[in-house]
Amino acid sequence: MKRFVGTALAAVMLLSVTAACTSSGKKSNNGLGDPGNCIVVDVATSPEKGDLMLSLAKSFDGSDQAKLGKDCIFVRPQNKSSGAAAQLLYTNWNEATDGPRPVVWSPAASSWGQLVNEKRTEAGQGAIVPNGEPFMLTPLTIAMPKPMADALGYPATPIGWSDILPLAKNQQGWAAFGHPEWGPFKLGKTNPNFSTSGLNALIAQTYAASGKTSGLSAEDLANPDVVSFGTGVESSVVHYGDTTLTFLNNLYRADQRGQALTYVSAVAVEEKSVIDYNLGNPDGVLSPGEQPRPPRIPLVAIYPKEGTLFSDSPYFVLDAPWVTQQQKDAARVFERFVQQPQNQQQVLAFHFRPGNPAVAVGDPIVAANGVDPSQPQTLLEVPQPAVLAKLLDQWSAQRKKARVTLVLDVSGSMGEQIDPKRPSAGTKLGLAKQAIADAIPLFSQDDIVEFDIFSTGLGDQANQDVVQLVPPGRVGDVGEQLRRKLDDLSPQNATPLYDTTQKLYDAAVANFDPTRINAVVLLTDGKNDDGNQGDDDQQLQRLLGALRSGNEGQLSHAVRVFPIAYGADADVDALKAIADASSSAEYDAKDPTTIDQVLTAVISNF
Repeated sequence: MKRFVGTALAAVMLLSVTAACTSSGKKSNNGLGDPGNCIVVDVATSPEKGDLMLSLAKSFDGSDQAKLGKDCIFVRPQNKSSGAAAQLLYTNWNEATDGPRPVVWSPAASSWGQLVNEKRTEAGQGAIVPNGEPFMLTPLTIAMPKPMADALGYPATPIGWSDILPLAKNQQGWAAFGHPEWGPFKLGKTNPNFSTSGLNALIAQTYAASGKTSGLSAEDLANPDVVSFGTGVESSVVHYGDTTLTFLNNLYRADQRGQALTYVSAVAVEEKSVIDYNLGNPDGVLSPGEQPRPPRIPLVAIYPKEGTLFSDSPYFVLDAPWVTQQQKDAARVFERFVQQPQNQQQVLAFHFRPGNPAVAVGDPIVAANGVDPSQPQTLLEVPQPAVLAKLLDQWSAQRKKARVTLVLDVSGSMGEQIDPKRPSAGTKLGLAKQAIADAIPLFSQDDIVEFDIFSTGLGDQANQDVVQLVPPGRVGDVGEQLRRKLDDLSPQNATPLYDTTQKLYDAAVANFDPTRINAVVLLTDGKNDDGNQGDDDQQLQRLLGALRSGNEGQLSHAVRVFPIAYGADADVDALKAIADASSSAEYDAKDPTTIDQVLTAVISNF
């Protein structure tokens, strides 16, 4: 099975820089206590299994099994996103800012290890990542609300990517299956340059187009029928994104409002996420005191009839200069511990399939949770790196294009210093301007972008609070103009947040392009301040009502607002409410120095 799991090297090389932004990099012992004089085994684990790794470490540390000869072993895990860890392992892992250098590394997929070895070899440093055994597995599925899967006859009628294409192209939408109230077919997919599930979905749909299950070639990608297939599937995408949790959280909120069947028709997610969702925990994380509440309409995991791919979680004991032989030996002791059947049962408790093939797949991977433990029947081979790189390049041309309004807060508070003790760090506005300029190449040249600024008292007209600096145009045509306009900006006046968002949302709806992803990206560092606090709540409720109405009605005409909370004083609660009502996602740049990474994540939606 190993040759089928994980992502491929070419894609991983594109992911590493952006993925680095998802990890805080702060050192933490996770409440495990003082290791004393034990052999310390630091583990860098991808966040989706962080709680599981922490649970196993707590069971192991201090037990009779935590021994190497007469010495005790102390395992100390920290969450580190796969891309962040990979980049640090082939550049410079700074323990002061990034936490302890790992003895064990367990990324989301095996091919992250290939990346590290490749990059270090290029730099003349030598490979440090050996082969690793899978820690746990989960297959990619097409998750669909049960009434929709029933309408298609699943599971009696097998469904795959070849069925998604005619659904996407059918002008009648769900009316062709007797349900006009569901509207058009709408697909949720993550950006394959950011997400393993998005990449695996792209691979799977391309295999379906080619009629193969292995050996995908450059010639296949050049086949006009394969190109047309991919373009057709992408045409039904609601929006992309850096994580499937955006779709699942939005679907869950829509379900609570009785609108689950009008948000999205299908989402390419991993089996684990289907179980999480159906058990009432769509993001897979339960906060203290949070009680899971199953959705009204559950999801069904469809295992594509053409085949699918597994994501694995390898256990790499690093062969690195900072890892002693004693630490390697101790790490192997912990590896044997986590592979023990009773501990692999904990893998099941976190809704993954055990990596140890001796442990049977069982509850909660059962039909009652919308999944099928007997599936998948067919596994797809990950393409060779050169083919995968070409596939991603081709996707950039095939993917659904966007029409985006970029909106920048230029109120007076944006003139504040990032670090008063270090004036050379610049102002919030200066940092935001540079980040926007740097983010322009992340758009497709054929995306349509408009650029506006907002504050009170702008322009020549009385009470004007929004100024359009760059009219809508192809990024390839207006990119340089946008950069020039950024240079001239300076902070001034107050923050009419609600009224501005309402105006720009209404304008985007009026100029809706049904062939594109339509969105407003709003970067602000403050709270609503238009000089009249008396109508703030009324303004916000009117805005939220408009957003909900637009996203719960004809969703094919939905415009989504993606807010960015910039700086410590941003009104996070209001921005989250705007994102929730818009069925989008809010982004956190309360630390202004992260704004470039945050913008990269935001633009992954388009």
